[in-house]
Amino acid sequence: MNTISAHIQKAPRHFLPENFTLTTWEALEPYFQDLQDRPLNTPEALEQWLRDISELEAVVSEDACWRQIKMTCDTNDPELEAAFTYFCMEIQPKMQPIVNILNQRLLDSPFSTQLQTPGFDIYLRNTRNQVSLYKAENVPLFADLSVMAQQYGVISGKMTVNIKDKEYTLQQAAKFLESSDRGLREEVYRKTMDRRLQDRAALDILYTDLVQKRQQVAINAGFENYRDYKFRELGRFDYTKEDCYQFHAAVREHIVPLVKTSLQRQKTKLGLDLLRPWDTEAEPAGTKPLEPFHTGEELVNKAITTFDALDPFFGECLRVMKSMGRLDLESRIGKAPGGYNCPLAETGVPFIFMNAAGQMKDLTTMVHEGGHAVHSFLSHPLALSAFKEYPMEIAEVASMSMELFTMDHWDIFFSDKAELQRAKLQQLERSITIFPWIATIDKFQHWVYEHPQHTETERTAAWLRILEEFSPHEVDFSGLEEARAASWQRQLHLFEVPFYYIEYGIAQLGAIAMWKQYRENKAQALENYQRALSLGNTRSLPELYKAAGIRFDFSPAYVKELADFVQAEIDKIV
Repeated sequence: MNTISAHIQKAPRHFLPENFTLTTWEALEPYFQDLQDRPLNTPEALEQWLRDISELEAVVSEDACWRQIKMTCDTNDPELEAAFTYFCMEIQPKMQPIVNILNQRLLDSPFSTQLQTPGFDIYLRNTRNQVSLYKAENVPLFADLSVMAQQYGVISGKMTVNIKDKEYTLQQAAKFLESSDRGLREEVYRKTMDRRLQDRAALDILYTDLVQKRQQVAINAGFENYRDYKFRELGRFDYTKEDCYQFHAAVREHIVPLVKTSLQRQKTKLGLDLLRPWDTEAEPAGTKPLEPFHTGEELVNKAITTFDALDPFFGECLRVMKSMGRLDLESRIGKAPGGYNCPLAETGVPFIFMNAAGQMKDLTTMVHEGGHAVHSFLSHPLALSAFKEYPMEIAEVASMSMELFTMDHWDIFFSDKAELQRAKLQQLERSITIFPWIATIDKFQHWVYEHPQHTETERTAAWLRILEEFSPHEVDFSGLEEARAASWQRQLHLFEVPFYYIEYGIAQLGAIAMWKQYRENKAQALENYQRALSLGNTRSLPELYKAAGIRFDFSPAYVKELADFVQAEIDKIV
């Protein structure tokens, strides 16, 4: 099955010197100038030009990624923030006009339609899209937006709470919400909410500024609103905003009732008459919270063993990353929130960043980001850098499928069979309960950018209205109205990657379909998984899903079919 080795060798440079390091625009500019001036009078010349562009893109992309990685790993270091800001303000804005010229040269070449490289039609489609969206007046706005968006991580990275005379990040403190001590859970929940509310005004201002600047980008590009612009920029050629509305309706109709049942089961398990927000992840008295690992080192070693058991190639991917220092897993003060896998285009071996604190959800995050990492490895051999920039709707299938595939081997984390069953139940329930939050965040974004001149008061009202729409009303939030009104601020995607969230819903359906396929024929499912991920961005979304043996579909009927399948699996456990 495995024809690709995880032991990636950095390809030798042919266009840039091996010792070239990105420092200033002046050092980089001659290579862009060469590409701009070079004659393209034969198909062979065009192919070499594309290879050189690809090499240059990889070098610049990897440099930019390392600047962001280092800054998120330590938000307290002003030099790291300055290095990232320098790239955003001084290098990227100077690149963009020339990149547009290069894109136009490609489209104008009579040889561009003659190239037979598989997937080149997708490349040309994306290039046409980029050229149609380019506006010189947006270049400085993009620079500002890049720097502004990172302020969310800077603000959030400083959030801590004091529990039992010890300082914890909010990610670390969350583990107490699984405690059987209800008084402790409430204390932690309230302290966490109070700490978030301290920065509510700052995050409101930041978000308002981001929305206004994004709206200006859309107007400059000839769009009525940023939502319509962003759909085009994200290359959403295979679905529309109306499909998103249909997904929202399907979640409301078919998923919210299942979440209600899950919360009722939690209330019964805890023996409570009233379920409060600090009760939703708790265990009853006498039951210890799941502790799949204690340190980042233990987490990665167990993840490697788990991946090995699923497919040796998967384990080797993580092993290579560990040996190269491409992992930063444990939560600490000054570290940005969240988790990500960052592909590194030139060296090929990605970087996983997360905030582990010993919880069950950290195991899920590890295998999730590990799925992204496998995708990075599988797509790296593709000929051009642009081929490796796969759509998020398939990227999240890679990660979410891995969450479900690996469940067969979680005995590596849980030697006790009862704990293993609890872990699987939590994972399956999360596969369902995640949908309403996805729909809430996505629908909220549609409202925000359809009403770009809204006030903070109007935004809060819209958030609460949409939140209620997807709430099963089993949790009592009385007395917590202010925290609930600001709860959207914990979602970093709103600040850093606007409109990147519906992908999780689309991909979760794909992942459930992959797992269903895996339950029926493990070898075939894993082969299809690797085949689809190896295609990178050389096929349309429906074609990528077809290669994986599943359907690109998020209609209400399909949502119900897959949700019912998961619910049936849950019923087998409970």
